[in-house]
Amino acid sequence: MAEKPQNETTAPAPVPEELPPEGGIRGWLCVLGSFFCMFCSFGFLNSMGVFQKTYEETILHEYSPSSISWIFAVQLALVLALGPLYGRIFDTYGPAPVLYPCSVICVFSLCMTSLAHEYYQIFLAQGLLFGIGVGGLFSAGILCVGQWFVRRRGLATGIASTGSSVGGVICPIFMDRVMEKKGFAGATRYVALLMGVLLVAACILTRARLPRKKWNRELKWFDVTLFKQKEFMLFTVGTYLTMWGMWAPFNYISTMAVNQGFSPALALYLISMINATSVPGRVIPPFLADIFGHFNIFTLCACGSGVTIFALWLPFNYHHSHAGLIVFALIFGFFSGALVSLFMPCVAKLGKLETLGQRFGTFQIAISVSCLTGLPIEGALLHRQHDNDYSGLQIFSGLSLLLGTLFLGLSTSGLAKQRGTWKV
Repeated sequence: MAEKPQNETTAPAPVPEELPPEGGIRGWLCVLGSFFCMFCSFGFLNSMGVFQKTYEETILHEYSPSSISWIFAVQLALVLALGPLYGRIFDTYGPAPVLYPCSVICVFSLCMTSLAHEYYQIFLAQGLLFGIGVGGLFSAGILCVGQWFVRRRGLATGIASTGSSVGGVICPIFMDRVMEKKGFAGATRYVALLMGVLLVAACILTRARLPRKKWNRELKWFDVTLFKQKEFMLFTVGTYLTMWGMWAPFNYISTMAVNQGFSPALALYLISMINATSVPGRVIPPFLADIFGHFNIFTLCACGSGVTIFALWLPFNYHHSHAGLIVFALIFGFFSGALVSLFMPCVAKLGKLETLGQRFGTFQIAISVSCLTGLPIEGALLHRQHDNDYSGLQIFSGLSLLLGTLFLGLSTSGLAKQRGTWKV
C-alpha cells in the first residue's frame, strides 16, 4: 500500500457550530435590533397609564376604569398569547416573516387609534390590532437574542430589554408634551412616526443565527406535555401569579396620584420614574443572574416587587404623600424591570435551544391569560371601592406577587436538586 506524501495534509472535518458565539458584531447588532423591538413593544405598553388616565378624563369618561383597562389587558395578553404562532414561524424561517408584517401592523394601528372616538374603535385599533403586531415584535426580538447567547444570555437579554424601560420613560413625557400642542390624536400620530423609524432599524439589525428549516407539520403548537416537567410547570404557575400583580402600578399609579393632588404632568411622570429605574433593573439583576443563577435572581426580584407594594404603596393609600409615591415608583421600577428581562433566560434553561420558540410559545400562551385578567380584576376592585380607594387592587397585586414567589421558589429548589448545584 502506497504511503501518502509527507507534505500532504488531510483537511479536518468541519465541526458543526453548536454553541452561540456569545457576541461578535452580528450578535450585538442583533441585541441593538432587539432593543428597538422592545422599545416599540413593552416600552409603549409600559406607558399604558398615560392612556388610562387620558381616556378616563376625556373620550371614555363615561366608562369605568375596569372597562377601559380591558383595552390594555387585551394588548398584554396578545403579546404573549400569539407566542406559539410567532415562535413556530421564528424557529422555522427566522425573524423576518414575523418582524416585517408586525412592524407595519403596529404603525397602522396607532394611526387608526388617533382617528378613533368610540370605545369599540379604540378597542379594535389599540387593543386588538396593536396587540397582534406588538406580540410579533416582542417574540422576534427576544428569541433572536436567545440564539446568539447562552453563557451571557441574561446580560444580553437584559440589555435588549432596557429598550422597554427607555420607551417607558420617553413615551409618557413625549405624549404629555405633544398633547399640549397637538392634542391626543396628534401625539399618537407622532408616536407612530417615531415607532416607524425605530422599526425600520430593527428590521435591518435583527438577524437569526440558525439556518432556516422545513415546516414541521407534526410539531405541536401548544405542547401540554411540557407541563409534565415539574420545574417548568411550577415556574409557569409562579410567573402567572407574578404577572397577575405586576402591571397594577403601571396602569393605576397616575390616576391614584391625581386623586391625591398631584399635578397631571407629575402624575404621568411617575410612570416614567418607574421605567427609569427599571433600566438598571434590567441590566444589574440579569448580570448577577449569569453569575448566581437566573432562577435565583428572578425569584428574589419577584419577592422584592411584592414586598415593595405592601411596604411602600399600600400605606400611601391611607396617608397621602407625594414623596412616598415617588420613592415607591423608583424602587418598584428596579424590581419589576428584572422580571421582564429574566423570564426568557429561565424558560430557555429548561430545554434545548432548537425548540426554544415552541417552549417559549407554550409558556407565553399560559402567561397571556394572567395578563388578560389581571388589570380588569384590579379595575373592578377599584370601581367597587368608589374609584378612589386603591387598597383592594394593591392587596391583590401584592399577594399575587408573593404567592408567585412561593411557586418560583419551589421551581428553583427542584431544579437545583435535579442539577446538583444551587446556581440555577
